[in-house]
Amino acid sequence: MKKFAALAAVATIATLAAPSIAFAETTQAVHEVTEEAAAPVEINAGKMLYSAAGYRIAPIYRVSAEGNPQVILNGRLVTVPASTITDVDGKVTTSLTKKEIASAK
Repeated sequence: MKKFAALAAVATIATLAAPSIAFAETTQAVHEVTEEAAAPVEINAGKMLYSAAGYRIAPIYRVSAEGNPQVILNGRLVTVPASTITDVDGKVTTSLTKKEIASAK
């Protein structure tokens, strides 16, 4: 019976400690993503816009006054929100897919 009580105590401590460890890891990951997103992205006309999967979407036609890149897809000028833009290995990358950008109004 004493062995069972000791094992139960260890299991309880491990269960209580696990969420705090997971929370700390999650918090650290959020801070890393925030620091990466805080870096300014250089968006210039003529640069290629890539999807998060690494596919080319279209060359950036121009940049609006608000800093949103604009591309021509299916004969239409489409504005991509700057909030979706990141710099991945020197490439201007959006979290949106080509289909999502093309269906934007």
